[in-house]
Amino acid sequence: MVTSNDVGSMRWGVLAVSATMRDVARLADVSVKTVSNVVNRFPYVSGATRTRVLAAIDELGYQMNFAARNLSLGRTGLIALAVPELSLPYFGELASEVIRAAEVRGYTVLLEQTGGLRERELEVLGSERRRMSDGLIFSPVGLRAGDAPELEVEFPMVLLGERALQSKVHHVAMANVAGARAATEHLLAGGRRHIALVGSYDAEGAGAGSLRTRGFLDALDAAGVQHDPSRTGAAIVWTRSTGAEAMRKILDRGIPIDAVFGLNDVLALGAMRVLFECGLRVPDDVAVVGFDDIDEARFSRPSLTTVQPGRIQIARTAVALLVKQLEGGLPAESTGEQFVADFTLELRESTTGLTGT
Repeated sequence: MVTSNDVGSMRWGVLAVSATMRDVARLADVSVKTVSNVVNRFPYVSGATRTRVLAAIDELGYQMNFAARNLSLGRTGLIALAVPELSLPYFGELASEVIRAAEVRGYTVLLEQTGGLRERELEVLGSERRRMSDGLIFSPVGLRAGDAPELEVEFPMVLLGERALQSKVHHVAMANVAGARAATEHLLAGGRRHIALVGSYDAEGAGAGSLRTRGFLDALDAAGVQHDPSRTGAAIVWTRSTGAEAMRKILDRGIPIDAVFGLNDVLALGAMRVLFECGLRVPDDVAVVGFDDIDEARFSRPSLTTVQPGRIQIARTAVALLVKQLEGGLPAESTGEQFVADFTLELRESTTGLTGT
């Protein structure tokens, strides 16, 4: 039998598995109520006390009973995540990061797949499934500017992607223009001037394709290089097969190319396959760059140079913004925060040998 005196003489870490809030309070020399205020992120706790309680939590390995907390606060403990297509590597990997970030904060994620269809995206905002959750992280691609009023919802929500839609919703996006410009500048720095563009953009100019195309064209303009529209291969749906088809159409036109910028990685990988089939060497004859840094990019042959858009940062920030709303630190009716993730250009074999590589 372990008495209170025994507990005081033992290292607290030994009891980490069974540590309670009362144990934390005893070690930090505060009340149980104060510990509760700290773990529930209530603001009315001094900095010094909060630091002492958090140190005790770390030492004890205390883990909060999230189910009990959610029940007492009238929450489900569930967060909904709606994305266009989980079969697309970027969204599958993004979902994994959101799940990890939510678990750390004691939430479980419900996944919703919209197919990128406007009707399905509108349904997500009012579906019974959505009502099972406390809030929504939403990546719309089918909504249009006129749909902005539909985003004025009464529940906590964070938008992902490029369609801010002039709403007051908190929004986390990529640096699409800057990332695409950096990728194109890398090709130009290596002496490439006949750069093909694989992918399509929407007429409104609000989506990732339009923004990445703008960055691509900005880099060409700054270098005094004119883009020949014949070097653009349309791919409305961004998959390996549509990237391959777009690349074949460009090559069939018989115009010279010495580089390819795919508006995402799977488009670039599809294009790279066709270049190989046509006897063109990557990067010797044609250098290739993508965007998204999906896991496959590191293992393709050759490995793909690509823009890493800050996927982990996007997921963690989105979850943090949603949890702030849920816990009262960021009122849902306030003006939405806008966050753009950092990006890096991951240099790999598909551009090896270019200047600066």
